[in-house]
Amino acid sequence: MTKQQVGLLFGGRSGEHEVSISSARAIAQALLSADNASRYTLYPFYISKIGQWHGPEVAQGVLDSGQPLNAEDGDTVNLWSFPPEASQMTVWFPILHGPNGEDGTIQGLLQLMQVPFVGSGVLGSAVGMDKLAMKSAFAQAGLPQVAYREIRRHEIWSNPCVFPKLCDEIDAVLGYPCFVKPANLGSSVGISKVRSRSEFEAALDNAASYDRRVIVEAAVANVREVECAVLGTDNPQVSVVGEIRFEGDFYDYETKYTAGQADLLIPAPLPDKIARQIRELAAEAFTAVDASGLSRVDFFYQEETGEIFLNEINTLPGFTATSMYPQLWQATGIAFPDLVHQLLQFALDHADG
Repeated sequence: MTKQQVGLLFGGRSGEHEVSISSARAIAQALLSADNASRYTLYPFYISKIGQWHGPEVAQGVLDSGQPLNAEDGDTVNLWSFPPEASQMTVWFPILHGPNGEDGTIQGLLQLMQVPFVGSGVLGSAVGMDKLAMKSAFAQAGLPQVAYREIRRHEIWSNPCVFPKLCDEIDAVLGYPCFVKPANLGSSVGISKVRSRSEFEAALDNAASYDRRVIVEAAVANVREVECAVLGTDNPQVSVVGEIRFEGDFYDYETKYTAGQADLLIPAPLPDKIARQIRELAAEAFTAVDASGLSRVDFFYQEETGEIFLNEINTLPGFTATSMYPQLWQATGIAFPDLVHQLLQFALDHADG
C-alpha cells in the first residue's frame, strides 16, 4: 500500500496560535500510532505568528518543544515562500484555529494547490467563522436561536447622537443581561456578558476594537451548555451529547484552556428525547453552513422549559487529546488515532466534492 504524504499545517496568525500547536502535537502523535504509521508519512509545516511558512525541520522542533518561534526569528523577506516539501503533499490536515486559519482563507489557498484537505471548504469555513453569517444561515434553515442584533462599528464610534438611541433600542428589544461579541473571532475572544447600560457601552467599544461588525445576543437564564461532534458530509455522523459545567459567567477563553476550570460530562445526563433532538439539530446546523469533514456544534438547553437553542458551530475545533471534539468521538466509539485516519480518508475520498 502506498503511504499518503500528510502535510500537518499549524500555528498561524491568530490569537489561538498556541492552541493550534497543542492540537497539532496530538494529531502528530496519532499519526505515529501503529496503524497510521503504515498508512501515512507525516510532514509538519509551521506558520509563524508573522505568517512565515516553515518546513518539516523547524516545524518538528516547534512540535517537540510545544512553544512558538519568537517573532524576531522570522524572515519577512521570504514571508510568502513555501517550503519545497509542500509540493509533495497528497493530503493536508490544517489545524489552524481562529482568523486566517478556519475562516476560509487557508482553505482557499489549499484549494488552489489542488490537493485534498481535512475540513470544510471556503464557504463552510467562512460562514462558520462569521457569527452573523452563521446565524443568518441557521435562521434560513429554521433552527432555534436566541434573539440577536447586528451593530456596525460606525454606529458605535462615529456618531455620538446615534449611539444613545442604539443603546435604548437594545434595552427595549433584548434587555439585560446580554452578550456582546465580535462577529469574526474564535475562542470567546472579545466577548462580554453585560448586566447594565454602562457595561453594555463599554462592551460595545471593546468588541468594535476587534471587528467592524458586532453581534448582541439575548441571554437565556438557567441554561446548560451542551455540544455534539459531527463527522462526514451529506449524511454526517453525530456523536453523543456532551455537557460543559463551569463556575464563571460564560465559557470564556481562560475557562476553555485552563486545566480545572471546567468539567466535561460525556455523555451528558439528558433525557433520551432531548439528546436525540440535539443530535438532529447538530446535523441540520452542519448542513446549513455547508460544513464538511468535522465540526463541533454548541447548544443551550433550558431544563425548566425543555427549550433548545443553537449557539454556534465551530468548523475547526480544538483537537488535543482532552478537547471536547475527540472526547465526544471517543465516547461514541472512535478512538483518537482512528478519528484522525477517518478525517484524512474522508478528505481523500471526497477530494472532488
